[in-house]
Amino acid sequence: MQTLTIAPSLLAADFRRLDSQIKAVKDAGVQWLHLDVMDGHFVPNISFGPPVISSVRKGTDLFLDTHLMIENPDLSLEAFREAGSDMITVHQEACRHLHRTIARIHELGAKAGVALNPATPLSTLTDILGDVDLVLIMTVNPGFGGQKFIERSIDKIKECREMIASTKRHIFLEVDGGIDPLTAPNAVRAGADVLVAGTSIFRESDPGKAVQRLLTALSSPQIR
Repeated sequence: MQTLTIAPSLLAADFRRLDSQIKAVKDAGVQWLHLDVMDGHFVPNISFGPPVISSVRKGTDLFLDTHLMIENPDLSLEAFREAGSDMITVHQEACRHLHRTIARIHELGAKAGVALNPATPLSTLTDILGDVDLVLIMTVNPGFGGQKFIERSIDKIKECREMIASTKRHIFLEVDGGIDPLTAPNAVRAGADVLVAGTSIFRESDPGKAVQRLLTALSSPQIR
């Protein structure tokens, strides 16, 4: 049986009511929070950094899944770990020495993930897959919430699941972008076990009920 994790993305949350929104998704059964860090260079948007993550950490014991969409992530790994990140995911496209970056994240005591943009082939993971704890497949181009799921990503998710199986290691397969009750089941059937959802959860009037709708969509016997 496939264990599924919903990781609501705080990028879509109302920061005026952050405590209550985090509580709502936790009460709905969520165990992870996804934190999208953007620098305005690697992606055309700016979000937040270690101070916000530190504040979130002080208010919750949920697993903090930090996704660095930034240039030169090596310069900031310590800061994001000290802020409370449990998982630090970096982009293959942003790391000149990816093996060194992954090793450093582990040295800091965090789980390490690697993310791929939609146009980046899975072959770039061949020599790093044995070292990571998570692979993040972007199913939209990174930088903005609310984008439409790229349907051809399904084949990429399937292929990645096969690559992970060949390692005989437990590696999370996360998808991020356009996840909602319609797209989530297809992503899970393809092999995803961590689903990042922002707009479909936090842009609803009741984030907790939005989580429940997503879980209901994923409760089909064909998925489990």
